[in-house]
Amino acid sequence: MSAAPRGSLYLVPNTLDFGAKSGIAPLQQVLPLGVIEIAARLPHWVAENAKTTRAFLKRVDGVVALAQTLQAIDIRELPRPPKGGTATSPSAADWSALLAPALRNEDIGLISEAGLPAVADPGAGLVDAAHRAGLRVIALPGPSSLLLALAASGLNGQSFAFVGYLPVDAGARAARIRELEALSRRERQTQLMIETPYRNEALLAALLSHLGGTTRLSVSCGLTLDNAFSRTDSVAGWKAAPTTLPADLPVVFSLLAA
Repeated sequence: MSAAPRGSLYLVPNTLDFGAKSGIAPLQQVLPLGVIEIAARLPHWVAENAKTTRAFLKRVDGVVALAQTLQAIDIRELPRPPKGGTATSPSAADWSALLAPALRNEDIGLISEAGLPAVADPGAGLVDAAHRAGLRVIALPGPSSLLLALAASGLNGQSFAFVGYLPVDAGARAARIRELEALSRRERQTQLMIETPYRNEALLAALLSHLGGTTRLSVSCGLTLDNAFSRTDSVAGWKAAPTTLPADLPVVFSLLAA
């Protein structure tokens, strides 16, 4: 007896303009039409945030009509990671409940608030559970701030690592910056990091304070927006010609030690 047909888990990219108030490009300039068409027909979603997913689907509907009303689309949020106390990590039962529609041969979309889900964003646990359940996982093409920043940096794109957020504590942050610079020099590896937008200037100042003058530092700001920019220079060059970073746009920082 053949196995019962199953649905697929689609990894749907979102735009990178989350939180932006201007310079936002039309959806079809950022996402391929084929991705928009798939998003328009999906009846089930697992999301980082249900509210922003509804906003995304409204934009989709402006390009390709949704297969059903927005109110009829099933949107469920990913489990929140534990923040101490008695909270526990999501269980196998949690993931199975979210994947239940696929076991009924209905497709599911996974989406985060910006960029590719499960890449510097939540969702990897659901993707892993889908593989364990034998479901088909389909990653759709779309913008990734990390890869766009790396491509625009001119730094080593053959060996790189994303290290996430640096410590907020000044002493721990300084130690981490020096550690990453030493690793970059030893491995000839580009190190990429991000920060909460209102701390962009603080991270830039810390990088300029604790990196060597010959280390290459790249900053990519507001990628895919009309006012996006990328600048790569030595730390000495940055100090000689300072750039002010906005406190309301996402920035990707990259470094490569000489």
